[in-house]
Amino acid sequence: MKKIVIRSPGSYEKLEIEEVVSPQPESNQVLISVKGIGVNYADTLIRLGVYESAKVYVGWPITPGFEVSGVIKKIGSNVTKFKVGDEVFAFTRFNGYATEVCVSEIHTSFVPKGFDLLQSAGFPAVFMTAYYALKQLFILPKKAKILVHSAAGGVGSALVQIAKADNHFVVGVVGRSDKIEYVKSLGADLVFDKSTNSDFWNDLKKMGHDNFDAVFDANGYTTLKQSYNILRPTGRLVIYGSHSLLSKNGGKINYLKAAYGLWKTPHFNPLEMVTSNKSIVAFNLSFLLEEDELAKENMQGLFQYASQGKIFPPETTYIDFDQVAKAHQLIESGNSRGKIILKV
Repeated sequence: MKKIVIRSPGSYEKLEIEEVVSPQPESNQVLISVKGIGVNYADTLIRLGVYESAKVYVGWPITPGFEVSGVIKKIGSNVTKFKVGDEVFAFTRFNGYATEVCVSEIHTSFVPKGFDLLQSAGFPAVFMTAYYALKQLFILPKKAKILVHSAAGGVGSALVQIAKADNHFVVGVVGRSDKIEYVKSLGADLVFDKSTNSDFWNDLKKMGHDNFDAVFDANGYTTLKQSYNILRPTGRLVIYGSHSLLSKNGGKINYLKAAYGLWKTPHFNPLEMVTSNKSIVAFNLSFLLEEDELAKENMQGLFQYASQGKIFPPETTYIDFDQVAKAHQLIESGNSRGKIILKV
């Protein structure tokens, strides 16, 4: 089998393909012959050496990858849900950039309705993140008003779909004008292009949309303060990343820009939050893989949405496994829409 290994932090040349011996499943695991691999922005942070859970759980060398789809090749002695030949997808904590991978039975699922085998490789990371943010962190009021930054991305597009499935009013923010129609096709009620309208915050206020129940922000310092200010009392700012800290081009960290971003990151006063009745919640799903009941509830909810035709595959770009550097370049550029999937 082949896998992609990163031995030390750096640019795209650090993504090395190696031939290794196939793994053998433990008693509660399945061995998947991988057909598709979901690419996420977090994978680039792993390559750069700044993804915290990668440091905590693995270190160097590391094989990135949080999600795969494929066909079960072997099963462990205690596996009861699956058999050899089943088409499945799985959520992994690293090791997904490989042609074969062992995954626990509890983190493996059948392909959801409306998705084909390759598309399902892009299902778990973004849809589980979006479901957790919208449904498990806190309870949104009925017909809430929410704002989604990076609404054309993987998590952003999943947030829009699930929020609209629950009849919420959704405002999307994108970074390119050619992404507007795509986000509207997902169901968003309003979409703003910040590259041509940096004053969209004031436009929202003029339209009466300065009272959001929740804002979902993975940008970091460039938007956090405005996102907080536009919340209504009882509103929540949900933080699940800080993409603006890092350079999007060249494959290397611009340390001067990162330092500036850290300096500009806003500080929030807990006493002010008490009097304004606003909250900030943040999470990283890769630290929650042991929370089996949380994951089970999450996946059951998502499968219910899929069975009802309320969520569907985002726009997908397919790139060959041995062109993994191209996939990282694309997701860092900010030009991609929906999901990027490596084809094995």
